[in-house]
Amino acid sequence: QVQLVESGGGLVQSGGSLRLSCIVSGRTFSTYVMGWFRQAPGMEREFVAAISRAGTLVHYADSVKGRFTISRDNAKNTVYLQMDSLKPEDTAVYYCAATIGSSRFVVHSGMSEYDYWGQGTQVTVSS
Repeated sequence: QVQLVESGGGLVQSGGSLRLSCIVSGRTFSTYVMGWFRQAPGMEREFVAAISRAGTLVHYADSVKGRFTISRDNAKNTVYLQMDSLKPEDTAVYYCAATIGSSRFVVHSGMSEYDYWGQGTQVTVSS
């Protein structure tokens, strides 16, 4: 059984930084494409960032490009989301997601492309 557990959320002032982590168990981590999504109150869940199996390919939503960095450590079964220059509009519950990667050069940005999800971690950015 695959389990994803996020951590690192919290309250931060506008302009601050947070680093989210997501630990994956249940299968060889290096076979997964990993993604981060977020959902603000009253809004649909949206794509934030994704990373390929080996970490060689990344993709970001335009709204976070240049401010957020996704990375992974396959030895630790962990994917990270470094969030800098945070804005109040970044306030949301952040979810990590996993899906088996068909090749080393694939990333996914659609929710329906992911099979496994974590419970989410709250990020609140105050103005």
